[in-house]
Amino acid sequence: MKNIAVIFILSAFVFTSCEQKKVAEVKSTKFVLSDTMKHMISIDTVQICNVTDELSLSGVVSFNDNNVVKVFPRSSGQVVETKVSLGDKISKGQVLAVIHSADIAGNYSDLNAANADLAIAKRQMDNTESLYKNGIASEKEFNEAKQNYEKAIAAKSKIQSVISINGGGKTNSGGQYVVTAPIDGYLVEKKITAGAFIRPDMGDNLFTISNLKNVWVYANVYEADIAKIKEGYEVKVCPLSYPDKVFLGKVDKISQVLDPQSKAMKVRINIDNSEMLLKPDMFAKVIVDNKEGQTALCIPKSALIPQEGKNYVVVYNSDSDLVIKQVNILKSVNDKTFLLGGLNSGEKVITNNQLLIFNQLTSQ
Repeated sequence: MKNIAVIFILSAFVFTSCEQKKVAEVKSTKFVLSDTMKHMISIDTVQICNVTDELSLSGVVSFNDNNVVKVFPRSSGQVVETKVSLGDKISKGQVLAVIHSADIAGNYSDLNAANADLAIAKRQMDNTESLYKNGIASEKEFNEAKQNYEKAIAAKSKIQSVISINGGGKTNSGGQYVVTAPIDGYLVEKKITAGAFIRPDMGDNLFTISNLKNVWVYANVYEADIAKIKEGYEVKVCPLSYPDKVFLGKVDKISQVLDPQSKAMKVRINIDNSEMLLKPDMFAKVIVDNKEGQTALCIPKSALIPQEGKNYVVVYNSDSDLVIKQVNILKSVNDKTFLLGGLNSGEKVITNNQLLIFNQLTSQ
């Protein structure tokens, strides 16, 4: 019986040792990144970055005052008709409006009188010259007649210049003149309609033409955020009309005074509008990036693995050395995540298909 008991104890010891050896072998097995999996992942490096602060503002699109031409009337009168509407594409030389002007009619009346005076002065000079050559008129009389003729020419030339200036040469004796476009572009402002009167004391423009290839966006900054914005900061403009479209620009100018009504400071953003999508008076969301704050470790946002209220990343040291680390997030801005800790600068993290590797590592 004693021999049987000893044999049983020895057998149990051998079996237990084998089982422990098997468990030890399983636990010591490491996950190794296969060649196939290696082509499926992306790796990025942990860096120290300036923490980006985003400031969200409301803005309005406006035309660029440096790329516009304001069209003024050349003379007072009444608008006979307007040939364009707000938003129309305009070609240089295109007729914008026709205006009937008493001043222009008066200029043509003066021109007719000047032509008559010139004809009389010419006839008198010719007669005096003939008499002078025949010895009947004196040289003084001939010179006076010649001077009167030259004065008549100067008077006519002056009136013709006035007509040319007032109507740009596009006038008629009935007193009508046309207003034409000086540049190619789009009509962004129209202040007259048919039948309206233009007084000489108004001094206001009739039309505004802009090419709209470059626009301004004005945004309101309230007192608490004034220190967070400076000229040159990068800006993203998201118009309400195109919620999935982002226009990039920079803060071009900052006003030095606050609006007395809204108590906000206006900033101007210069935006390229070569696609002609932005229109004056459109509303837009303006996001200003401030990169002059503190520094922190940053990783791509895509590297994060959220699990049960915590965030993890997979650190890549080698194909056979992959480690899961928990990270504490400071903030996420756009495609970057800033960390309070958990990683070291220079470490490498997996940013694509990292969840597959995370599951493999946690199931070991």
